[in-house]
Parts: sequence; structure tokens; C-alpha cells
Amino acid sequence: MDEQNIPIDINTAKLLDWLISRRHVKNDWQNNILKIREKINNAIQDMPADKGIIKLLSGQHINYFHCLKIIEILKETEADTKNVFGRYGSQRMKDWQDVISQYQKDNVYLAEVAQMLIRNVSFEIPSLKKQIAKLEQNQLECEKKIKDYSRIELTTQREFKTSCDQLKIEGCNIKRELLKLLKDLPEIYQTATERIKLVEPAVELYNEFNKYLSAKKSNDNVLPVLEYLIKFGNTTTYEYIYGEQPIVIEETSPDIPLDSSPSESDKIDFGDIDFGDNVTKMNIDIDNEDTIDFGDNGNDQNIDWGTNNSEEGFEIVSHADLDINLEESGIVVEKTGLDGGVAKGEEALTILDNPKIQEQVINNLVELSAFITMRLYEMMNDTDMLATAQMQEASTTIQMQTIESITALNDYISVALEQLTNKRTQHLHNIKHSPKYVDILTANLNQKLTNIQKMKTNKKLLEEKIKSLGQEIRDIEPIIKRLIEQSKQLQKDIQDDISKKYKGRIVNLTGGVNAL
Repeated sequence: MDEQNIPIDINTAKLLDWLISRRHVKNDWQNNILKIREKINNAIQDMPADKGIIKLLSGQHINYFHCLKIIEILKETEADTKNVFGRYGSQRMKDWQDVISQYQKDNVYLAEVAQMLIRNVSFEIPSLKKQIAKLEQNQLECEKKIKDYSRIELTTQREFKTSCDQLKIEGCNIKRELLKLLKDLPEIYQTATERIKLVEPAVELYNEFNKYLSAKKSNDNVLPVLEYLIKFGNTTTYEYIYGEQPIVIEETSPDIPLDSSPSESDKIDFGDIDFGDNVTKMNIDIDNEDTIDFGDNGNDQNIDWGTNNSEEGFEIVSHADLDINLEESGIVVEKTGLDGGVAKGEEALTILDNPKIQEQVINNLVELSAFITMRLYEMMNDTDMLATAQMQEASTTIQMQTIESITALNDYISVALEQLTNKRTQHLHNIKHSPKYVDILTANLNQKLTNIQKMKTNKKLLEEKIKSLGQEIRDIEPIIKRLIEQSKQLQKDIQDDISKKYKGRIVNLTGGVNAL
């Protein structure tokens, strides 16, 4: 093959070394570059207003091939300065011709453009592409975080809505709404009492079963609180303890401050009550049968309670119909069948409203549920003939039970337990008896709202960040495109220039911009 037809393949990354090794450029070529760049900067200061020149000088590093194009343009703009010898008198043309001359000395231009191409191909363009890849990765991470935040927001919203639905509040002014719910407690306890009464057959069965299995035929009941509640209802704790109704119930309302203090219009003004000057404390003494001592100011008057007796025109009758409400008067009459007292504090609470006794009721129901569940299991899996024979001696109440009846009793117990132990009832019960609990519950619900808002804010920030990253990518992409175009042109110019030095042989720069 003719050598002239053999192409010259040069790796772009080793182009500069190839030029130095082939003695096209010297090792110290960089020493002359600074002077040439200074001349180019000075020449740029005085340039004609030509579109071609403006395009060449905009947004790129001027090299030797640009200078050649500038001279071609100046040949047209500075044509009127050309003398008869074909030389240009324009200083602009002289400056750029001087730059070309400096470039061509020892082929300095070839070393510079080779370095430019290597830098673009090996560093500038890959670095910008990596920057775009990193920005795109950041976008994907932001999108992933947005999905995570959306999932957390949705979960928290569901939890908040579930909690509000359980409490039956809207969730706008949480603490105030929670305190308003306390008025529902009496109705809740009344419903619970009615449902507890339905478990009376289960209690009777439990008592009969214990009496049958116990060696002692004791009449003591094992679920006293539950049986009392079934028999007497949700009475006050005072009546449960002392076995009598109180005359006065002084129930204190929970002292739970709201976030805002009450306005003046909400306060009650009792005004000033004038009892007059002649207020006398009266002491009633009923130790004597016929006299009542009204104290020192009573003038020591004695009243004779004799029958149909008349003295000095004053008739005393043997019977007087006096309409006196003892509860309103606060007088306790002893040994007359109206015994009672004042229920205060915990004694003023109803059984189900009293935390300690409510716990006993729940424990009784749990114990009863365990018994019924076990009994149901035994009846459904009753293969022990000995146990079956023993049950024949049990009472009719025990023997008459069937799987269906036991299942029904178990359902009644579950309903009663659910009424007392559901989250809303327990929340309201704890709110009433623990001022700190309402603050904790309010803080918990408010925290969910805070978390929801936080997730929304984070998503908004991430969405703005995605837009910002997208804008950075859009700003970098034109730069990469322009660098690739410039590098392709530079690569072509270098190949053509080297080809001239080898009598037109084809020169290929491998691994160059075409590989990007």
C-alpha cells in the first residue's frame, strides 16, 4: 500500500505528546503563550463592529484558527487601508498579523489548540456531564423524599382523623373540644350500666359454678362490685360504701384551665346581700321535751306543747303540717329513718366514674369473660366422661346451659367491656380525673398537626429545590452543547493542519469528542 494512503491515527489524550515527540512543537512552547495572549487581549480592544467578529469573540477562548478567521474578516473591513504594494495600513490588521506570526513560530499554535482539545475532551465536558448526572440524582432523591413525606403526611392525617373520630371532635380547638366532651360521660356510663345488667345470667352462672366446685357451700359472691352495679345501678360511691343515699352530693368539677382566661361576661355577679343589723344566731336545743331555747335574744320564752291547751288567748294545736325540705335545709335528723350525710370528693363520684371502683368493675368483667370463655371451650370439646358425670350433680342453672346460651353470654360481656374500655371512654375518663392527661392528649394531637404541616413544608421546599436543580441542568446543557461543537471544529482544524504537514495524509484523532 502506498504510504500516502495510510491514515495517521492519534489518540486525542496523547496528542500533545505526539506533537512534541515528532518535533512539531518544542517542550517550552508555553513560555511564548503568555505574550501571545497579551497581544490578543490588546487587539480585541479595537475591533470593527462586524457580526462575524462578534460571533467569534462571544463565549469562547480565542485560538489560532479564530485569529485566521478574524484576519479574513478584516481584509474586508480594512480594505480601504490597503496600499499599492498590497499591504494594509490599518493598525488592527497589523496587530492580528503579528499575533498570527507569533503563533506560527515553532508551531506554538498547534500545541495550544492540542491542549485546548485535550482539556475539553478529557476534563471540561466530562466534568459538566458528571455535574448534570449529580443534579439529576439529587432530583431523584428529592422526589423519593417527597414520596416518603407524602406517605408520612397521609399516615399522620389518618391517625389524627382516627383519633378525632374516636373522640368525636372536629380537631380545630382540641383542648376546648375535649373538655366539652365531659358532658357525655354520664350518658356513656348509663349505657354501660344497661349493658352490664345484661350479664346478670353470667354472674349467676359463675356464682353457682363456684358454689358447686367449692367444698364450702358459701353464699359469698365472687364479683361483689359487678353484682352491686347490676342490682342498684351506677350509684354514688358513698351509697356503695355506706349502704345509704347521701343527703347532699358535693361533686367537684375538674379544674382544667383553658388556654384563654374567661371573659368578664362569663363571670357571675351575686351582688351585695344586706342581711340587716339584727342578725342573731339561733341555737336549737331539743334536749328538753317541752321547751326550745332560742338563745339569749329569745326572751326565754317557753312553748308548751300540751294537747288542746289554751293560755292567754294563744292556742297551741297538737299537729302542724310543715313543708320542710331536709336536703335544702342541711339538717340531719338522726334515728328517724332519714339517716344520711354529705358525699364529697371521691364518694360523690358514681361507681363507674370512680377510677378505683371502675377498675374493679373492669376486672370483674374480665374475670367473668375468662370463665365464660373457658366454659364455652369445655362444652365444645367435652370428651371427658368423668367431667360429664360430675356435672350431672350440678344445679339446674349449670346443667341447662347450652353452647348457644354460653355464646350469647360471652357476647354480652364483650359488649359491656367494650363500652367501658373503648378508647373514647378511657380518654374522657382520664381527662376528667387527670388535668395533665388532657394536656398530654392535646399536645399529642397538636403534634400530629405540626408533623403534617412540617411534611407539607418539607415537600414544598423539595419541590422548589427540584425546580432549582432543573434550572441548573438547563443552564449547563447549552454549555456542554457549545463545548462539543467547538471541540468538533477544533478537532477538524487540528486534523487538517497536521494533514498538511504530511502531504495531505488522512489524520484521525481517536477517542476524541466523537466518543463523548
